[in-house]
Parts: sequence; structure tokens; C-alpha cells
Amino acid sequence: MSARRVYLDWNATTPPLPEVVEVMRATALEAWGNPASVHAEGRKARALIETLREAIARLVESDPRDVVLTSGGTEANNLALSGAEALVASRLDHPSVTKAAEALAARGVPVVWLPIPRSGRLDPDSVREALGSLGPGATVAITAVNHETGVVQPVSEIFEVVRGGEARLHVDAVQAVGKVEPELFRRADSIALGAHKLRGPKGIGALVFRGNPSRLRPLTWGGSQERGLRPGTQDAVLAAGFLASLAHSADGPARYARLAAERDRIEAALAGLAEPNVTEHRVAHVSSLHVPGARGDELVAALDLAGVAVSSGSACSAGSAEASPVLRAMLGEERAQRSIRVSLGDGTTADDVGFAISVLVRVLPPPTAIA
Repeated sequence: MSARRVYLDWNATTPPLPEVVEVMRATALEAWGNPASVHAEGRKARALIETLREAIARLVESDPRDVVLTSGGTEANNLALSGAEALVASRLDHPSVTKAAEALAARGVPVVWLPIPRSGRLDPDSVREALGSLGPGATVAITAVNHETGVVQPVSEIFEVVRGGEARLHVDAVQAVGKVEPELFRRADSIALGAHKLRGPKGIGALVFRGNPSRLRPLTWGGSQERGLRPGTQDAVLAAGFLASLAHSADGPARYARLAAERDRIEAALAGLAEPNVTEHRVAHVSSLHVPGARGDELVAALDLAGVAVSSGSACSAGSAEASPVLRAMLGEERAQRSIRVSLGDGTTADDVGFAISVLVRVLPPPTAIA
């Protein structure tokens, strides 16, 4: 295994910022009380929880009372869809949406799956057609920035369609926050966020849900925390880390936009060895690459041994032999099986990219090896 390591799997998770680690360490020593307790120790922890809630509300221009803290983006998506009376979704969505949709369908809830263009970018007219078959009151679930391809969905246009159809729009913004301007997703009726995609800690996220919370079905039962929608003692340590990562992400869109040059540098260096699965309407830091001569999972293992961390799809599918469901829906089985995802982050340097290119050129099979 290579002594040098370059991490290019930022869509799976991000390395925590040193200041996030430090603030969490300090909080663990100073604000370890139960936020539900009325004494000084509890109030100190509670203050951090509410400060985080207010910061999330400012990000999406909502009321702090609309913010429900969760264990991460997966729980936020599950909770957002828990009470849907009818649902429109797509196979481009994260498994926490598609599996929730399948569970709703198994309960008898009407679910309409949207057609998937090869571009990976949904057509607002297909949303309009789907809503026409369901009637008012349905929920439309959209992933703002795709976790595997980086494709940015036309959220504003879909929002207008949803409004016209008297429906609700849920946006999974886990991969969008800190990467694109929040105007893309902040008008939605509900929004899912996760801290560990922002160089924050794992184990905490949030659902912003505007409107009557009785539309939600709690996933667990217990105390009255988080308006009774997410019982359990909140962790001020995680909240402090999430808060610090949100502050860091405020100018993240500008930092991430600059990564387009490094992503393009990788793609240009691999011309003839790998082909981008998408080239339009995508964020600056993600490249989904089709490598005709090798399986994606085998390439991930070979690159890891050579010192470069990439992925062959969503980290939520790790350990599974299943090919990327997103690429399968967009481009078919062959591309799904023979693709890797390279995702850069705000800690990626030009030197990192140079090293990664040298490894990729060495490990990827030459055109003569392609069957």
C-alpha cells in the first residue's frame, strides 16, 4: 500500500475540520448537561442546541421552530416522507428516499416514479404529469445535488410546478449545503441536511419542515424532544460541531466553484481511459467516470492500494455487489458496473490532484485492454 494518501471521496464524508474537533472537545467538557434539564448545566447545553437551530433556520430563511434535529440526512429524509399521502420520487434519489418510497408503496400509499433522462436532470414537465395523476396534497421528493453524479436538479422550476399542483416539495439538500448557493433549495416545504458532508461530525442532521407537523409520523417514540417528532436526549457536543461546520460552509460555494479547474484537469488527463458520465448541470467538485475496461469496485480497491481513495457509487451501498442504481437508471447496467466517482473537497490541493492523476493513469486499463 502506498505511503502517501490522497482522499477524493468527499461525497461519502468529509474530514472534520480541526476547529470542529476542538469545539466539540471543549463542549464535551463544558456543556455536557442534559438540554431538557432546567438547572445551569442543562441550560448551557440547551443554549447550544437552540443556537444551532437558529443557524439552520437562517440558512434556509425559516423559523427555528421548523427545525427538527435528527441523527443525519437519512433520518431527516425518512421523517420528511413518513406521513406522505402520495409521493413522487425518482431512482436518482438517495437510498434514504427511494427505500422510504418503497416502504410507503408497500403500505398502499400511491407512489409515482419519474422517468430518468440520460442527463440525470429531471424534467419539470414529468413532475407536472405525475402530480396530475395524484391530485392535490402529494409530496414531491427531489435531491438537489446528486450524490453520485453531482448533477444539480432544476429545483426552482420544479418548485413552481409543485406549487401549481397544490403539492409539497421535499428537497434532500445534504450534498448541496456548502457546495451551492442556498437559493437553490431554501424555498422547499421541507429540507434535509447532514453535518458530516460539511466537515462536521457524523450522527447529527436536521429536517426543516414548514407547515403542520401533524403531517409527519414519528419514527421513534419517547419523550417530547424536538416537538415530539424525534424523542431522545440531544447532544450538545454534536450540535457544537454542526454549528462550527455550518459557519465554515457559509463561503463554501465559492471555494467549491474553484475546484472545477482541478476536476477538469483530471478528466482531461484521463481522456481515452475514462469518459465522464455527465458533463452538464453538475457541481464543480464531482466527476462520475465510466471506465470501459474494468469494474468500478475493482478499480476502487486497486486505487486504494496505490494511495487514492475514490468510490464506485454511494457510500450507503458499501459492501454490496449492487451497481450504482443512479447510473443504472440513467445509463444502463454496463455503465453502472464500470464507473467510479471522484469527488474533491475544499481541502483538496493541486498537488493532491497531480498525485491522483499519476495513480489513475497507472491503474486504469489502457484502451487496448478494453474489450
